[in-house]
Amino acid sequence: MTAAPRTFFDKLWDAHRVPIETAGRSDLLWVDRHFVHEGSHHAFAKLAERGLGVAEPDLTFGVADHYVPTRDRDAPIADPDIARMVETLEQNAATHGFQLFGLHDRRQGIVHVVGPEEGLTLPGLLVVCGDSHTSTHGAFGSLGFGIGATEVAHVLATQTVWQSRPATMRIRVEGRLGPGVGAKDVALAWIARLGADGARGHAVEYAGAAVRGLSMEGRMTLCNLSIEGGARMGLVAPDAVTLDYLKGRPFAPAGADWDRACAHWAGLAGDPAAAPDREVVLDGSEVAPIVTWGTSPEDALPITGTVPDPARAPDPTRARKIAAALDYMGLAPGRPLDGIPVDRIFIGSCTNARIEDLRRAAAVLEGRRAKVPGLVSAGSSLVKAQAEEEGLDAIFRAAGLEWVDSGCSMCVGMNGDRVAPGERCASTTNRNFRGRQGPGARTHLMSPVMAAAAAVTGTLTDARPLLAGREVA
Repeated sequence: MTAAPRTFFDKLWDAHRVPIETAGRSDLLWVDRHFVHEGSHHAFAKLAERGLGVAEPDLTFGVADHYVPTRDRDAPIADPDIARMVETLEQNAATHGFQLFGLHDRRQGIVHVVGPEEGLTLPGLLVVCGDSHTSTHGAFGSLGFGIGATEVAHVLATQTVWQSRPATMRIRVEGRLGPGVGAKDVALAWIARLGADGARGHAVEYAGAAVRGLSMEGRMTLCNLSIEGGARMGLVAPDAVTLDYLKGRPFAPAGADWDRACAHWAGLAGDPAAAPDREVVLDGSEVAPIVTWGTSPEDALPITGTVPDPARAPDPTRARKIAAALDYMGLAPGRPLDGIPVDRIFIGSCTNARIEDLRRAAAVLEGRRAKVPGLVSAGSSLVKAQAEEEGLDAIFRAAGLEWVDSGCSMCVGMNGDRVAPGERCASTTNRNFRGRQGPGARTHLMSPVMAAAAAVTGTLTDARPLLAGREVA
């Protein structure tokens, strides 16, 4: 009997299923890479309570990123709770013998930046972390998804995780993206179109000419934001772009092992006849620079649009949500998005703080002065060092922005970097929920070039005129 055609996702999932009888329950999956951070201390405490060790320390990697300060790294951490979490991570790494990219390691950074740049994230692997945006790692053709504290403990103890198999969804982005338009705009475009629950319960595979035309940085941004559309994970099948990025990375295969790995990765693609459970097609040429106006990533429109009117909503429930969001954001229906004043900008996070993101923001800012304060935090210490070698930090400083160390920073507002109550922030982060960047903070999500343009003008604005003649390849 001929085997049924399988999608790329199906092949990866089946390759990681532990062959045991589960009586129709969730599948038990083998985990190839487990990332933990300072917020994972609860899981290690569970191990200690039961007298258990880490099953596979060589497959476990610690990163200090969520709570760490982005200033005065050589000084003791002022907040005793954060200091205790960082110290606990260091102690757990020493006790259990796993690799740690700690606060003072030159490779420290946000976990979803460090894993790929170190070559730990590879095609065909299953990657988990106690953070929802682990979907970022799917850009390399891996299964990457976030897990809860109890699941983190289970993975530490067994190197496996129980998961229900998600449905499959393919988002094809055809055509070519226009100047000044990037992966962040594509992601917000499909989330606005389908809704924050549009991909709920699905593993989303991205395909199409526009996706293939993205760099690995762009693909990571796309997969990172899959969660904001309700997806369980996002992934892109590996190709030459993937291999070019990975070759020579510290933890990537080398020599003959590299050749064998490439041959294996080439066979990971889905069968041509395999159809996903659902498919959505977007025309990349129609995607414009996008900003959010409300308190969900689905509340997004092209910068050329206007604030929606709840009176024109399709149903009462949506009308109430729009009205509540506008009340929180301090916006009036019908107001053009272009020209809304902002109080500050933030460029950083696991979504948009890689070297490509910083280069594009700097292209807008070079030779110009910011009208509002702002913070720029590179995604890792290595990205920060590279940006400084290229002189990007000098451009940010000359524009009047603050250049700080790497970490989750103002994305989560739990490390000292916050947006003040009532302030409006143009941000490259992934979530604009109420209070996400600090109590009462008003967040507008956008790409790095759009955040840079907001810094220059002091308002939400179309970055394309400011970027004309300055586009970075």
